[in-house]
Amino acid sequence: MLRIYVDAATKGNPGPSAGGIVLVGDRLHEQIHVQLGECSNHEAEFKVFIKALQLVIEKDLNEQTVLIHSDSKIVVQTIEKRHAKNPIFQPYLYTFQQLESSFQLLLVKWVPESQNKGADTLARQALHKYQ
Repeated sequence: MLRIYVDAATKGNPGPSAGGIVLVGDRLHEQIHVQLGECSNHEAEFKVFIKALQLVIEKDLNEQTVLIHSDSKIVVQTIEKRHAKNPIFQPYLYTFQQLESSFQLLLVKWVPESQNKGADTLARQALHKYQ
């Protein structure tokens, strides 16, 4: 099983944004930070979520059970309900649905911020680095 932890950081809302991704699996522990451009904090959470899934596919790690953790209730609820009330989030949901078909089994789980410190730290470091 591959576990993914994602989080985003934004300076301002909207403002410059960055994300942190932690991949944990058998003999794997990788920490990645990414720049996400100018966006709102919720958009940044969606962007890092999508980026993490794209990275897993690029690394050919999607043929196993994948559990992705996010502390964003908006992202997790949108994915679970398969519906985005906010039209700005609809393209992210659509992209997720396209990517989901590339996975053997993909599970999404909300975690409290206290259980997502690694990804949070990476996101904050990335935000500071890219400014």
